[in-house]
Amino acid sequence: MVAMLGLRCAGALLAVFAGVAGCQDSSSSGSRSPDGKPSSSGPSGYGAVFLAVDECGSRGRETFTEVSCTSERAAARVIARYDGKVTEGPACPARTDFVLHISEGRPTGDENGDGEVPRGYACMRNLELPHPGDPGGGGGPRTVVGDCVYGAGEGEVRETACDGSGTKAPEYRVTSAVPERALCPATTQLYVSLGGKEPVGCAVRM
Repeated sequence: MVAMLGLRCAGALLAVFAGVAGCQDSSSSGSRSPDGKPSSSGPSGYGAVFLAVDECGSRGRETFTEVSCTSERAAARVIARYDGKVTEGPACPARTDFVLHISEGRPTGDENGDGEVPRGYACMRNLELPHPGDPGGGGGPRTVVGDCVYGAGEGEVRETACDGSGTKAPEYRVTSAVPERALCPATTQLYVSLGGKEPVGCAVRM
């Protein structure tokens, strides 16, 4: 069965909180749910569960079809799968290249754009390069140590490729992650919210 999916890929806008000594802070768009319940059911696809963990899919212009991972059409593998909205569920693993928002409705650019409740979301990893979710890759749903960002307006930054291959040149690199701002090195010029056990990213100008 081919399911129609809402597809939102990497490169989320990072919201910034109060700056200190000329520095800016940013936070990612995702948040965790209290139970972090993984998905256990969905529309039938290649396997018993549509796009279950370790299953693969092939890309179309507006659809993502489940196929065998040995198929020449396979483009990405599911590395995590959860029920509900991405804004209310667990964060995808750091190496996620993009996130698929899965529903039985028509593709949409946001969670509720088609007026239906999504069945869940799948954290996807490309089978071949590029891997925008890798540190410095310029994409992925999460900002991690090694990623680079640029100013995207007052109080906002966006992730971009550290090698300069993106549409915007990198301005800051996240060099470490710590439990609180006070533990960042004195050279830190930007505080980025990463989430997790070490939620503060310490970034320096490039």
